[in-house]
Amino acid sequence: MATVFPVLTTACVALSSSLASLAFVAGYGLARARWRLLALPEGRRSDEATFTTLHIAAMAAPALRTGLNRDSARRAVRHLRTLLGTQAVAITSTEAALAWEGPCTDDVLTYARATLAAGRAQVFAGEPHGAVVVPLTVDGTVVGTLAAFDDEVSAALVRTVTEVARWVSGQLELADLDASRQRALEAEMRALRAQISPHFVYNALTTIASFVRTNPKRARELLLDFADFSRYALRRAHDFTTLADELTCVDRYLLLERARFGDKLRFSMQVAPEVLPVPVPFLCLQPLVENAIKHGMRGRGGTGEVRVVVRDAGPEAHITVEDDGAGMDPECARRMLDEDPAREGSGIGLANVDLRMRQIYGDGYGLVVETALGAGTKVRLRVPKTTVCSL
Repeated sequence: MATVFPVLTTACVALSSSLASLAFVAGYGLARARWRLLALPEGRRSDEATFTTLHIAAMAAPALRTGLNRDSARRAVRHLRTLLGTQAVAITSTEAALAWEGPCTDDVLTYARATLAAGRAQVFAGEPHGAVVVPLTVDGTVVGTLAAFDDEVSAALVRTVTEVARWVSGQLELADLDASRQRALEAEMRALRAQISPHFVYNALTTIASFVRTNPKRARELLLDFADFSRYALRRAHDFTTLADELTCVDRYLLLERARFGDKLRFSMQVAPEVLPVPVPFLCLQPLVENAIKHGMRGRGGTGEVRVVVRDAGPEAHITVEDDGAGMDPECARRMLDEDPAREGSGIGLANVDLRMRQIYGDGYGLVVETALGAGTKVRLRVPKTTVCSL
């Protein structure tokens, strides 16, 4: 029967301590790998150990950033074993052994359960190997364990496994934050679609219906345009699409609105061809055009003009949506951007687009609204060309 020795350790995961944790591991790794580094000058030994530690951690991080599961554990455990320099390493959830590398004892799950029950790191002395098992936590909740097995369990090994477990917990917490962010973006997309549908579908179908008897061919063309727009706007979308697809959606929308307003609505679209493949957030332009029509048709005798310009600006694509309507008080525009995107009637998605742009690219990429009473409204949008996305 193995003897259990409790080891006091920190219970929380401090993401800012990751580099300090890895620095400690680098020092331990230098001692473990001394025979490989003796030929190097003393200063270079430390540099080499630090580089090796950071390189191995960088290879393990992508798997851990997908969350704790069998696949991520299987891909990460080999690198963690190299990082620790022990005979075997295992990762468990709270219920099962997920993956291991090296001659791992059959008691790994028993050790993990004892560690989970204690709520802190544990040292196990047994045959053929001793073990150090440390809890893995996400946002203060224990989600699994990291176990290291070796012939000799020293105080230095206990500290090193503890630090590596803290780093692994930090990566898992980042994965949880990524998942939360993705859920928030999906919720915002559902809210945006809900805003588009009531405002637009009724008017579009009413306009089509008005042509059924007087101009059946025109009604059929508009119905096909409406179907294309709906297929795009209501599909199960990725976070990104191409600027070309987004502009096609805007074009279909404008054709339907032109059928509704006739010659009272004028629009133009000027696009630099080289930016058409640029990835952009899904449904980032149509709400801006809808907002321009809504405000642009006010005043000026019920007529208005909407202009969409897309320019190539080196590392970015610059987009402007402008109307010549009555404009608004700049403070009113600021309140529109500050409104809750999920609230009904909140600027027809203007706040939603602004929030998504800032979440994806940073605060410097929020919408810029230029307006004044009687001077129309111009909305500016900047999109980096180098965005990595899944189309």
